[in-house]
Amino acid sequence: MGTVHARSLDPLPMHGPELGVHVDDVDLVEVQPETKQEILENKDVVVQHVHLDGLGRTKEDFLTHEIADVFTAKNLIDVMKKSHDARQKLLRLGIFRQVEVVIDTSQGDGALPNGLDVTFEVTELRRVTGSYNTMVGNNEGSMVLGIKLPNFLGRAEKLTFQFSYGTKETSYGLSFFKPQPGNFDRNFSLNVYKVTGQFPWSSLRETDRGVSTDINFPIWKTNHTLKWEGVWRELACLGRTASFAVREESGHTLKSSLSHAMMIDTRNSAIFPRRGALLKINQELAGYTGGDASFLKEDVELQLNKRLFWDSVLSVSLWGGMLLPFGDKPTCIADRFYLGGPTSVRGFSMSQAPGRPHQWDYLGGEAYWAGGVHLYTPLPFRPGRGGFGDLFRTHFFLNAGNLCNLNYGEGPQAHLQKLAECIRWSYGAGILLRLGNIARLELNYCIPMGVQSGDRICDGIQFGAGIRFL
Repeated sequence: MGTVHARSLDPLPMHGPELGVHVDDVDLVEVQPETKQEILENKDVVVQHVHLDGLGRTKEDFLTHEIADVFTAKNLIDVMKKSHDARQKLLRLGIFRQVEVVIDTSQGDGALPNGLDVTFEVTELRRVTGSYNTMVGNNEGSMVLGIKLPNFLGRAEKLTFQFSYGTKETSYGLSFFKPQPGNFDRNFSLNVYKVTGQFPWSSLRETDRGVSTDINFPIWKTNHTLKWEGVWRELACLGRTASFAVREESGHTLKSSLSHAMMIDTRNSAIFPRRGALLKINQELAGYTGGDASFLKEDVELQLNKRLFWDSVLSVSLWGGMLLPFGDKPTCIADRFYLGGPTSVRGFSMSQAPGRPHQWDYLGGEAYWAGGVHLYTPLPFRPGRGGFGDLFRTHFFLNAGNLCNLNYGEGPQAHLQKLAECIRWSYGAGILLRLGNIARLELNYCIPMGVQSGDRICDGIQFGAGIRFL
């Protein structure tokens, strides 16, 4: 029987933590038309051996979980399919630059007439890799330099040092990542970092120095993250014009918190979804493991997408959150919620929708809600269809939201009444540009409504860039 060379039939989906792997160009499966092979395609076969060629520092026992399903294949087509799935799992580990599959008949003593041997020919990544790229956040950009040690202990561990210099934030950090053998979605990470950010709408500069640990794991159709974070926060005024309320917040604080995040994501795309839903729920509890910050923080995000006629999509989003302090100490300006800007309630300046202004400094709020309705459509007349033009979409939007502080002695009904008063809302239209599958740019014409005294609006053209949009 001739040899069958099989490669991945489609690109590897980029899920989970940063992989640092680019899947090779797709090759079609080549099958030599020989009589014996045609017979094997229509009868049961037995996979007798699976080989891994090209391993250097990688521990072979770690990979047995990824290739074990190949032994369960019952016919040649099944062997090719399960070998393809195993190849994807190997690439997903982020430790191989290339993986090829060779399927051949068994040879030597003990070889069965219908026996097959499967060989995975791998090329490991270098011990040390460097990277330089740009990153888009919520209405800010940054240059990122990184040094990575992939697979440095032989079981898909990754040690990363990263330095980021941005328009509003500068940071550096060291992280260690380790997946569970046989289940890449179950992983552990440890991070040590320093982050300095500027928030002009609050005349505030914040420097965080901290350490955090994360455990990620799936349960049924949900993904969960358990996290502990200890951070020393240094708050300072950006200039002499900072209000007295901001000056009162200045100084050093220590926060130690436990948090849990749950996510269900059935969307076909994170940036331009055509169908599916997203639900994210995050809880953070601070103060019970030390530090001088003590609060319970809840944050919820919901998004629904429905494809309509003419390749248009209707999208509905809803955000909400509450910050409940423990004891008599008020909440910190660094922990509160903010609204406004091109990524949330469009038509209002960045984080300067409702938010307790003090001499044009915004201190945020302890409860908020925001909602949006979007109608996404292709560009008029579909220029560049099937190519560059598919990176663009037009949209018509209606956004609304409110944010306030709470007097916890008034009761839930009074809290809801506060959130229903003086709602800020806006509508408009714009053009969107997708940047890969991680971020997008927006150029919108906004008409803000429900403007209150102290709000800063952006009536007309507003530009935004980010990874999370209302």
